Amino acid sequence: MDTEKDSSNEEEAEPAAAAAPPADAEPESRPEPGPVEPATQPTPLAEVADIVARAAEAQAEWAERPVAERADIVAQVKRRLLGRAAEIGLLLHQECGKPVEEAVLSEVLPSADVVDYWTESIEELLEPRPVELSSFAYPRKHGVILRAPRGVVALIAPWNFPLAIPWRSLVPALCAGNAVVLKPSELAPRAGALLLSLFEGLLPDGLVGLVQGGAEAGAALARAAVDLVVFTGSTRAGREVAQICAERLVPCSLELGGKDAAIVLRDCRIERTARGIAWAAFNNAGQSCCSVERVYVEKAIAERFLARLVAVTKELRARLDVGTMPSAAQKRTVAGLLAETVEAGAEVLVGGAPDGDDPYFPPTIVKVAAPDCPLLRDEIFGPVLPVLVVADEDEAVAQANASRCALTTSIWTRRTGHGRDLARALRAGVVTVNNHGFTAALPAAPWTGAGESGSGVTNSPHALEALTRPRFVLVDRSWASRELWWYPYTGALGAIAFALARLRGGAGFFGRIVAFFRLLGALIQRALGR
Repeated sequence: MDTEKDSSNEEEAEPAAAAAPPADAEPESRPEPGPVEPATQPTPLAEVADIVARAAEAQAEWAERPVAERADIVAQVKRRLLGRAAEIGLLLHQECGKPVEEAVLSEVLPSADVVDYWTESIEELLEPRPVELSSFAYPRKHGVILRAPRGVVALIAPWNFPLAIPWRSLVPALCAGNAVVLKPSELAPRAGALLLSLFEGLLPDGLVGLVQGGAEAGAALARAAVDLVVFTGSTRAGREVAQICAERLVPCSLELGGKDAAIVLRDCRIERTARGIAWAAFNNAGQSCCSVERVYVEKAIAERFLARLVAVTKELRARLDVGTMPSAAQKRTVAGLLAETVEAGAEVLVGGAPDGDDPYFPPTIVKVAAPDCPLLRDEIFGPVLPVLVVADEDEAVAQANASRCALTTSIWTRRTGHGRDLARALRAGVVTVNNHGFTAALPAAPWTGAGESGSGVTNSPHALEALTRPRFVLVDRSWASRELWWYPYTGALGAIAFALARLRGGAGFFGRIVAFFRLLGALIQRALGR
């Protein structure tokens, strides 16, 4: 669940100017914008239903294939993904403003791990699970739980990680036997088109579909004949998607906003903590729902920690270490939150809102005095980091839990055992000790949250709870002409029912002995047809 400001759900979102490449960048890292491809043009809303219908038709055949065959086919996309790493990195640099190296490290390489994990484990994860049945109550009956594909999965994805986020649902959805229709953000249409192009020639025609456009396209897709909606984006837009799904009685998996906290304890390793938090706050220009957007540092080390954090932040290079913001609207939002907090008495230690239309927003650290200031309360989704000094770890935990969002939280301490114990007191769905924000790249670890961060899960076997549905199959090998509970309802059957109620706890010790003999007599009577 790795984003908040999905521009396809922000009415005022608009593309910012193309990021100017650094003067010392290598020539191949400075691509010129190419012509707009047909696959990146907005999809006519009237065509959305047809795209879903083609996906449903292809899915029926795809689901009948053996799981191992599906996994072998999907596994082939890994080589294509890695072989086009440079192309993908440059496209994400151009379209999203992130440094090329960051794009490859955060989107391409983890996506290859996703392919490995699901294609190697899906057979075991989809194995039928036997259900234990009482041989007395249900003689000669055997039950198993199967995992059936949902059908057509609508995948509405954001712009901040336009490859990695949808990939984490697309790959397991296909392996599980689903079809997928992707609606990427209108701020990253080329990334969405490239993503699906990696599967060309591998899958049945129509199994993966593409819908381009803004919020209207996403709503049209959610209203089409899909069987599941997986949405990553803002909390506001997530509510709208959930309402559409509720009207259709279709399940949805929502990965929404984050307001992640870092708790810095007095015994932390200051150098590691400063560098780790700086990376977690400013990578992808702070445009991730798992960015550190709040720091609570114990008073005993606050001065030393802040000095080092500021020094590390000053080392970061514009556009080489910290990328740009693709949405001018979001840049204005971040600048507004910063200005409002400064007016309330906060101190900017480094950085600040830039003037003009430059899409680059410098990494900014703000020391705040009150826990209810806008930067600590509202999601920032930009490279601005507020820090609040607290008296002790109890106050830090209380403040971390006070947010409406509860995605990830990090604890920084030399006492790793204590950090693990402290994690139990936090609401967050993901807690890390002495690190932050990278576990979305671990395909075997669940990525989830609570509160306004949504309840969706990606990664790990838990993701299959949304992408598949349980199907129970019971086989009865009984040769009896009728079951005990079938018609006719007689006095003997009533005696059996009441005796069983007493035997199973409805009476004391001696009462259960009496009920046992009554049960035997009633069973004989029932067997005689009475």
